[in-house]
This record gives sequence, C-alpha cells and structure tokens, in this order.
Amino acid sequence: MTSELHRLNLAEAARGIAGGVFTPVDLVTACLERIHAREDQVKAWAWLDPDQALARARACNGRPATTPLHGIPIGVKDIIDTADMPTCYGSQVFQGHYPAEDAECIRLLKQAGAIIMGKTVTTEFAFYAPGKTANPHALDHTPGGSSSGSAAAVADFHVPLALGTQTSGSIIRPASFNGVFGCKPTYNSYSLGGIHPLAPELDTLGAFSRSPLDLALLHGVLAQQETGTPGAARPATVAVVRTPAWDDADAEVQDSMLDFAGRLRQAGIDVVEADEDLLNGMMEVQQAYLARGAAGSLGHITDRHPDQVRPQTRDLVVEGRRVDKSFDAGLNDALARGERFLSGIFSRADLVITPSAPGGAPAGLHNTGNPMFNRIWTFLQTPCMNLPLTKSANGLPIGIQLVCNRQEDGRLFAYSAYLQNLTGYDIEQP
Repeated sequence: MTSELHRLNLAEAARGIAGGVFTPVDLVTACLERIHAREDQVKAWAWLDPDQALARARACNGRPATTPLHGIPIGVKDIIDTADMPTCYGSQVFQGHYPAEDAECIRLLKQAGAIIMGKTVTTEFAFYAPGKTANPHALDHTPGGSSSGSAAAVADFHVPLALGTQTSGSIIRPASFNGVFGCKPTYNSYSLGGIHPLAPELDTLGAFSRSPLDLALLHGVLAQQETGTPGAARPATVAVVRTPAWDDADAEVQDSMLDFAGRLRQAGIDVVEADEDLLNGMMEVQQAYLARGAAGSLGHITDRHPDQVRPQTRDLVVEGRRVDKSFDAGLNDALARGERFLSGIFSRADLVITPSAPGGAPAGLHNTGNPMFNRIWTFLQTPCMNLPLTKSANGLPIGIQLVCNRQEDGRLFAYSAYLQNLTGYDIEQP
C-alpha cells in the first residue's frame, strides 16, 4: 500500500487537503487501495467505480476548500438515491435501477465538495434480510444492520465517513458491533427526500465515523446549520437508563456500562438512576408502529414481486397489515408516557447512557442482531450516539449509547467527544 492516508478521520483529512499537504486524489487513491486489499473479505460495497471516484477527486484538485467536506470520500447506504450510480435498495426487484435524481442529502454533500465514493450494502429495504457484508473484526460475525456496509466500511478504514439510516437500531447497533461512532440525530434533522421509506414516522438519516466531531461537521452540512468549530464539553449529570430489556443484555454489556458509570463518577460527573416505569411496553409499540408504516411503504412491492422479495420483508408487511385502528390508543398512550419520561429525565440530567446492543456482534451472517436497546429512543425521536467502549472476551467491540433531548444534537457531539477520552478505546485498523 503506497499511502496511509486512509487512516485519517474526516477532520484530519480536511486539514491536510486545506493545507495543501495532500490532494483529494491522494486521499481517494489511498482509500481505494485499502478497499482493494480488503473488499473481498469484508464485502461492504454494493457498487463502486474507482475510475469515477478518481475523476471526482481530480475535479476537486486545485479548488479552494470552502467546507470541511471538500475532497472527502464518503460511502452512501444503498437506499439513498444517486442519479449517477445504481440504487437497488438491497433488493432484487430494483437491480440496475438508476433514480432520476439525487437524494437531497446527496445534493448537499456534492455542493459541499464531498466525493460520493460508492454505494454500501444495506439489508433489503433497510429491514432484516441481510446482505453480504461481514464484520471486519471477525469475518464470521455479522456487522449488524440495516446499515451493514456503511458501518463496516468505516470500521475497516475504507472511508472516513458513511451515511446510514435508522428506523429501529440500524445505525447504533452496527456502530456498536463494528467499534465506531454512529449517530442517529433528532428525527427530521436531515431531509429524507430521495431515501426509500421503511416507516416514515420513524426513518432517520444519520452516519458513521471514527470521530464524533466528524459527525458534527457532517451535521452542519446536512442540517444546513452554521455550527462553528465543534469541540468537546463535559456533561454535569448523566442518567443511567437500563430500559426494560436490561435482563436480555449479556453480562459483559451490563458490567461495562456500570463500570463506565463508575468512571464518570471518578471524573467528577454526577450519575443518577432513572425511574423507568414509563418505558414499559414502549419497545413493543415501536415494533408495531414500524410494521404498520412498512405495510404502507412496501406492501405494493411485496404484492407485485412476491417471489423476488425476501421472506423477512414479506412477513413484516403481513404483520403491519394486522395492525388496526385499535392500536392508536396504545400508540398515543406510549407517546404521552414518552413525553413525560423525557421531560423528567432531562430536567435532572444532561445526558443518558444506556446499552447500544445486547452484546457483541452475533456469530454468522444470517441475521443482523437485535435492536431491542434502540427501539425506545428511535420512537422518542431523540438524538443518539454509539460510543465505542470496550471489547468483549472474544475481541469484539462493545459500545454504549449516549442520548440527549430532542434538538440537542450539538450537545451530543460535544459530550461524545469528551467521554471518548474516558473510555480508553482505540479504533484500530482491523
């Protein structure tokens, strides 16, 4: 390998390009060399054209870097429309499909000077039916889903940043399994225009990186906000939220989270326990809400192409069609309880810590793991971050989920950057 530039995170690469230390072509070339060395094993990419990526990098050479994303290669989950690349939504039904125009997020990234490197593997329509991607830390283990390829591409140092989406746990869970940062921002922070819907009331665009402050830079572009130079900030009070699924987490996850709470106390941060009664039953409501949304978004596809759609997707549509109007009372009750919970917990604490996943990445590529610890926060529309925390006894990453109140995404990025220094976790090239 002729270059180690692929090891840089987004902010480091942006400084190098802006300072003339290297060019976008140098950076893209290094990333392509890394992909060439590892893609046969990791299988993170659904579509990649090296010549096109290099042509885009050459177009950036010599232009002034007006944003931190100028000349930065980015992976894009293959449920996000790209007019000049096939967008197949992880499904045989759409093989060879070229959308008429770019998704709004792609338009904004190109406007900022980013280089769309290629399309990363997704589960079918961003639900459960897995793709071909393996976990870079253990190739016989799942990378998680549905944003499988994006998480693996960042974890394996193919690109410094990649887009994903979350409807239950499709960013936080694979970020945990792959040992990288993953952010699901406040619901509706970024446009979903041109992104294939799963359950529109829950679908959220987010991203993966190897630094939380890189995600803050992306946020400025996709939320179209002037964010300034992001930095770290120390939370005064952190709330421990085990959730009703706590007993389903393995001992390593439980121990690592409680140990981290102890480290927060040692750092002078107040740690409080949450009253979680209001969260009872909320995961089940979110699951039904997702299924009902998916029946509306995917039902016409499963009806027309029953033999080309995966069984998991067909089953979800069937489940969703069974959710009738009687569900609305339970939905409204859960939403009201969620409001009371958020109001109560964030009147006492700046930040919540809670598990990202029930354990390390499960063995096998036949499933993508359980999103049980992500459902509540997606349902409540809060911004969430996976913080890589430790490794299990078998060497697989374990993360912890950080949650802020709605619209406090800036605080989430800053708290994540501060807490990163308390973990001792080093994101190493697999």
